[in-house]
Amino acid sequence: MLACAAYKHRIFVVFFGGHYVTATERLGAKGLFWLESLGDYGRFLLSIFYWMSRGPGRFARQQLFQQMFEIGTLSIPVVMITGGFIGAVLAIETYPQFKALGFEARLGSVINISVVKQIGPVLGAVMLAGRVGGALTAELGTMKVTEQIDALRAMASDPVRTLAVPRFAACMLMMPVLTVFSDALGMFGGWYLSVQVLGVDHYQYWQYTRESLDLYTVMTGFIKSLFFGAAIASISCYKGFNCGSGAQGVGRACTDAFVVSFVVILVMNFFLAMLLNTINTLLWPNQQSIFG
Repeated sequence: MLACAAYKHRIFVVFFGGHYVTATERLGAKGLFWLESLGDYGRFLLSIFYWMSRGPGRFARQQLFQQMFEIGTLSIPVVMITGGFIGAVLAIETYPQFKALGFEARLGSVINISVVKQIGPVLGAVMLAGRVGGALTAELGTMKVTEQIDALRAMASDPVRTLAVPRFAACMLMMPVLTVFSDALGMFGGWYLSVQVLGVDHYQYWQYTRESLDLYTVMTGFIKSLFFGAAIASISCYKGFNCGSGAQGVGRACTDAFVVSFVVILVMNFFLAMLLNTINTLLWPNQQSIFG
């Protein structure tokens, strides 16, 4: 019986390093690892802001324009295609419910508010994290594995200022621009399906859109895009600077960068929506809904 009890007890432990480690110890070790990583990431982010406050050097300024082209300009087609089809899908899915209630004329306000305030910034950020985040991590991770980052330190050049700051600034500057393209194509896709295919009146579609789409809604999307761009760039650069050795380490860092960026975008979107909606309620308490 004692042997059976000991065997059952060992189901909850793992043999590690010559001794048995309980599940509680493993959980504690994981928690300490995540806390250490979070603190290291915070220190990395502070160093980025420090060097940004000092102003970019000549080499960093040249890299900034190059990164703006690679991060922003080359991402426009992907973001536009995504935004256009998302707007069209919103029109297809919401039209039957609105028609049953007699509100099909207000379809434009719902589609365009959803695109500008939520879907445009979030999907644009997800596309940027998938296309650019992994590339940034792979590029910086390869430089770390091949000891190019150590070579910069040996030449008294801070790698954060030289490598991370231009990518961080470019991502923050271009994310709102990409959001504009995503919003524009999302609104066009929603209009085309609603008016040209489903037969919603063109004038009423844009009339209700003008009544509901105010400056606050537009600024909400821009504010979110700034935070999303900063999160994608900082996480991707951090993972690249701290990747493991070899091709396997670089690949794992790229995967981690996208997964963490995706989760952070969704969590950040929730808290930003709560905060901005609270501010909107405090500033404009008598604001009407899209249904009057």
